[in-house]
Parts: sequence; C-alpha cells; structure tokens
Amino acid sequence: MLAVTCVAQSADDPLSGLAVGDHPDPEVPEGWTRVHVKAAALNHHDLWSLKGVGLAADKLPMVLGCDAAGLTDDGREVVVHAVISTPGWAGDETLDPRRTLLSELYDGTLAETVVVPARNVLPKPTALSWEEAACLPTAWLTAYRMLFTQSGLKPGDTVLVQGAGGGVATAAIVLARAAGLLVWATSRDEDKRSKALELGAHQAFESGARLPSRVDAVLETVGKATWSHSMKALRPGGTLVVSGATTGADPSADLNRLFFLQLRVVGSTMGTRAELAALLSFCDAAGIRPLVDEVMPMSDARRGFERLTTGDVFGKIVLTT
Repeated sequence: MLAVTCVAQSADDPLSGLAVGDHPDPEVPEGWTRVHVKAAALNHHDLWSLKGVGLAADKLPMVLGCDAAGLTDDGREVVVHAVISTPGWAGDETLDPRRTLLSELYDGTLAETVVVPARNVLPKPTALSWEEAACLPTAWLTAYRMLFTQSGLKPGDTVLVQGAGGGVATAAIVLARAAGLLVWATSRDEDKRSKALELGAHQAFESGARLPSRVDAVLETVGKATWSHSMKALRPGGTLVVSGATTGADPSADLNRLFFLQLRVVGSTMGTRAELAALLSFCDAAGIRPLVDEVMPMSDARRGFERLTTGDVFGKIVLTT
C-alpha cells in the first residue's frame, strides 16, 4: 500500500527522514478494525516525529499521521480517534499513563489503510466530506477539549486565541464563535488576522498588542513567544489553557501574577472518544465545517510537509487516497 513513513529522524532537517512509497499492508489483530483511508490531515505532531520527539528511533520505520476518515471493511463511513488507551482502561483516555497516539507505537493514518482498535472508530456525519471529517480528530478535538472541558467558559465570556492560523487556533475560533463566546485572536501576520475575522473572531490583534480589556480565558498553543502576553491578558481568576508550545516550552512562570490574581493554568492534550463524538455532533448540528487550506493526493505528501514546515498555512492540509 502507499504510505507516508518516517524512516529516519533529524532535528535540523526533519524532511530528510520522510519517505512516500510502498509499505506492507497491516495485519488486523483481534478486536481491531481496518479502515480504508479516504482522507487524512497533516499535523505538527508528524513534524515532531520526524525530528525525533515522541517517536522512539527503534520503532522506525513508522507510518505517520493521526487524522483520518474512511471506510471499514463492512462499508461503514467512519472517523478515526487517534488516542489508543491500554486494554481495560476506563474513563478519560488522555489520563491513561500508558496511552499513546497513532504513529507512536502503532502505524498511523497517512496510508491507504490503517488498523485501529474497534472502539476507535466513530460514525462520520453524512453532511461532512471526507476531507472535512479528516481534519477533526487531532487539532479540532484538541480545541474542543480546551474550550468545553478545560476552560470553564460559558456563552458570553471572552476568550483570547493566540496564534491564529494554526490548526488548533483556527478550530478554536470557529467553535468558540458557534458556542456564543466573544472571540479575540492574535497573529503576527496581517493576512492571518484578516482571515481570523472571516472565520468568526470578533476582533483580531497583532501579537502582544494591548487588548481593550482582560479576558476570561486564553487558549495557548504558541508557548514562549506569547506566554507573557497570555498571562497579562487574563482577568483575576481567569484560566490559561495550554496544549502546545511551538516556539519553546521554557517561558517565565510569572508566579507573582499567577498567585496574586489567582489565575489557573490548565494543561490539555487531545481529547476523549466521547469528546470526539460530541464534536462530530456539534459540527453536524451547527453546520460547522473545518477550514481546509489545501487538498492534495497522498503521493504528493512531501509538498504538504514542506508547506507545513514553513508555517504558511491557514487551516489544514489534507491528503487523499
């Protein structure tokens, strides 16, 4: 089968370890399900794997990818949940200390076929295209959990989304607006600020800009470059939800502000199967559609990765089989 595989790792030149070509068809263990992939989306997780973060070298070659939508052997249209918990685990899968993501211990979704535990497939809403559905299980699920599980926000509250343009940030803007929140966004790029407004942000600001008022919560995926601004943007008692640190993971803690204003800093990673089911229902009922930057054939995956590395992407890059 055609697959996009990590065959070597390099922090300085991650794409040097990327292979696009033939890969053995997967076997189907008992209790697992084969999905014939129709569409799969790229994520920064794939780049980290190529850099040697989160994917052990002794697991290579590894098929990359966490997001996919496709058909099971019996013809069901499904979306794949990428969080693999240990057998017998009950409750929130993201809290399982031994949980993993597709493409870490098990081959991922950037292939013509992927094999996952049977419980890790959910029905695809018919109103969503294959490409749209494939965008949801990682970035959109991460944004959903940040907004509706971790932040404590309610309709009418104000949320600041840092780094508009990334997959999680664009998802958060769309979901927050649909949920009745006042949505502010930031970006260094004027074009991305304009696009954030088109997506539904009420206002968009240059990164680090002084805001009209303090906010109830900040969604943070950027890390070091925006951390100080995120802390200063919060009202007393506000919440900073963190799911990534693309510019570095060693910001100043600003402990005086943290305790004096009684701020909450909450970590958030991916989401549960139940949250993915809720996200799919939300998108279906509210008419929400993920923003797709570009669709290309899986055989052209290297170009998609090249675009991802430049950061010149607004929304998701989707590969089709």
